Amino acid sequence: MKIRTLLMGAVAATAFAPAAFAERGSDGQLNIIYWQAPSTMNPFLSGGTKEIEAASLVLESLARFNDSGEIVPWLAEDIPTIENGGVAEDLTSITWTLKEGLVWSDGSAVTADDLIFTHEYCTHPEGGCAQASYFDGVASVEAVGDRGVRINFESPKPFPYTAFVGAESPILQKAQFQECLGTRAPECTTANFGPIGTGPFVVDEFRPNDVITFIANENYRDPAKPAFATVTFKGGGDAAAAARSVLETGEFDYAWNLQLAPDVLSRMEAAGKGTVVAAYGTSVERLHLNQTNADPALGPDQRSVYMDGENAHPFLTDPKVGQALSMAIDRALIDEIGYGAGGQPTCNVLPAPELYASTANDGCLVQDIEGANALLDEAGWVDSNGNGVRDKDGIELSVLFQTSTNAVRQDTQALIKDWWSQIGVETELRNVDASVFFGGDPGSPDTFQKFYADIEMYTNNFAGVDPEAYMANWLCADIPSPENQWQGNNIQRFCRAEYDALVEQMSTTADLEQRGELAKQMNDMIMQSYSIIPLIHRGNPSAHINTLGGVKMSDWDSELWNIADWYRIDN
Repeated sequence: MKIRTLLMGAVAATAFAPAAFAERGSDGQLNIIYWQAPSTMNPFLSGGTKEIEAASLVLESLARFNDSGEIVPWLAEDIPTIENGGVAEDLTSITWTLKEGLVWSDGSAVTADDLIFTHEYCTHPEGGCAQASYFDGVASVEAVGDRGVRINFESPKPFPYTAFVGAESPILQKAQFQECLGTRAPECTTANFGPIGTGPFVVDEFRPNDVITFIANENYRDPAKPAFATVTFKGGGDAAAAARSVLETGEFDYAWNLQLAPDVLSRMEAAGKGTVVAAYGTSVERLHLNQTNADPALGPDQRSVYMDGENAHPFLTDPKVGQALSMAIDRALIDEIGYGAGGQPTCNVLPAPELYASTANDGCLVQDIEGANALLDEAGWVDSNGNGVRDKDGIELSVLFQTSTNAVRQDTQALIKDWWSQIGVETELRNVDASVFFGGDPGSPDTFQKFYADIEMYTNNFAGVDPEAYMANWLCADIPSPENQWQGNNIQRFCRAEYDALVEQMSTTADLEQRGELAKQMNDMIMQSYSIIPLIHRGNPSAHINTLGGVKMSDWDSELWNIADWYRIDN
């Protein structure tokens, strides 16, 4: 199977320069609002989208994924393939060549040593790297000549475009981060808040969970870019206020993640100041069912800690309970009320591309309250004391259900609580400020990684078109814990040896159809464990003011992936 086939014809050249500007900084100020405020500028220390996307203005990778999901060279001269000699015939290595003359924003040269160091940083055994799955299967990274770097794999890797590809796997400057390895990583505040990068902008001031100001990178490789001299990246508030600030008042130029009811967005857009844009990729709004015990009485060393399966949740590890919770949900109504044209019900955590989308779980699309009650009866969960809550062996079906503060999510919570009450499940609702919930602070009890609740809801996706690294998120080794500073991606603490084996098999399978089947098997294993309950395949809506040009929203990478090409349209 040819590498170019695996890319689905996706290798393309970067040719996005608009003719609308010809001088760096000539368009003045750009105002962006992300109502979930970033807590760090180091995407290796947070899996939150807000951190990854804010960092993408500064930190870059060898290749990116454009608005069509095509892989395009970024810091690399071209995309390595078997045909051009960049990928070994036996698929055990890939060799990249950095663009000539590439420098960091401080003027120093970008070298292979920076890539070698970044690999060491993210895979350090005493550290916690939120993006570790992008380096799965990498045996070593070595310099090849002045500008080349070879990534050697432990075994043949049919899709070698993971390490240093996409916004989630950027390159760090060795000189800045070399004293920040392992347990010291979170302590390097200056570097984490103001990384030196190759991107179009440089951090001028970072106020965590508030605002970031950027200035144009004087050493950016294209002398005509970026068009904007400064950027204010405001965080906090809520989706409605962010939408109003672009669509109604024009105070901001770009607003992200406008998860609002469809009719609300339409009314705002009618003011004529801005435009709502959306991109479909792999984003799924889902419920995670904690497979570990979240009882506060356990204390920080055991609460929501996997402990090799010895700390199981009292009832959410029973697939029949999870199945009943899923059956009770009317996904079509959630979609109608909260998403409209920006969403569609789904039964998979991996909904796209089509090659990887399973149809084995489609029964969830039809709500079945009666069937859910019958299933719980069969499993021995009954209301023994008449209080309206099912119980078994002295344990009641009572859950704490948390998510980020967001009007659509709170509406969804209310609907789900009502449906679950109809099957004898008691639900306490909790919402956490989004900047905290999606933050990477290992000391906070309220992050989605800590998961100090029974069930939590949010959206996640992956960069690019190949799901190998994404599906590796559910390896046993990727479970968040105190030992990895809560930075793993296996949020619900799912662990199956047979799942790990499928991940390993996919890493050595070249045939595209076979990779599709393996991805479906992994998806189905998670779905049928009911440790994740998918709800909506989301199109991510954002908005930009009508005087902002060059926006090409992507859901395959950072949606700000081409911000160097943004410019001001003259009225």
